[in-house]
Amino acid sequence: MEASVSKVWFGRKVCDLCGGKLIKHGFTSSGKTRFKCSNCNKTKVEYYTSNAYKSNTNKKIIQLTKEGLGIRSTARILKISPTTLLKRIVSIARNIAKPIISKGKTYEVDEMCTYIRRKRNFIWLVYALEKESKNVVSFNVGKRTNKTLSHVLDTLKLSEVKKIFTDRLKNYRYLIDEKLHSVKRFGTNHIERQNLTLRTHLKRLNRRTLCYSKSLVVLIAILKIYFWF
Repeated sequence: MEASVSKVWFGRKVCDLCGGKLIKHGFTSSGKTRFKCSNCNKTKVEYYTSNAYKSNTNKKIIQLTKEGLGIRSTARILKISPTTLLKRIVSIARNIAKPIISKGKTYEVDEMCTYIRRKRNFIWLVYALEKESKNVVSFNVGKRTNKTLSHVLDTLKLSEVKKIFTDRLKNYRYLIDEKLHSVKRFGTNHIERQNLTLRTHLKRLNRRTLCYSKSLVVLIAILKIYFWF
């Protein structure tokens, strides 16, 4: 199986990362020729036999994750190890930055229940949705406590928020200023619809399913890819 990691310009091999010239740099343990970039000093093999090292693997992982495929399903399609896939997902999410929050906007905040490791271990996804653009600007995963809610609400307060719509959970009354807080009818329509979309797309968030998350780190990584990539 061929997965070229270099390009050929005018008859010479060049690095696909920086465009520097590739120079032969010995052999791998399996006898393949190793190359080293004269510019960035990265070492490469001309052809990889493992699917995990293909240049478009990360793009496929992101695409399949956003489509809601599970870990084992994605690993079978890409023909890579589930362990390798988990490491790649965490690595991809680590490089995703939080979106810049605009000032003076109106937000909806809600919480969604899911499971970690076993169905008796409840955990909550708390997130904020910008009412006009429908974009998720902040989220946190943890127990249904003031600490978990505050992580999201404090981010909104720093953006000079205009209004925050929530449900009737009593914790919000102590965490949000009365002038900014609203619990009026239909105030959280958009985020409630987003909850349904999340449960439909990501089976690990479904109530009646066997596909719940085994790791909090992986759950957060998948949410970052789904919301912000």
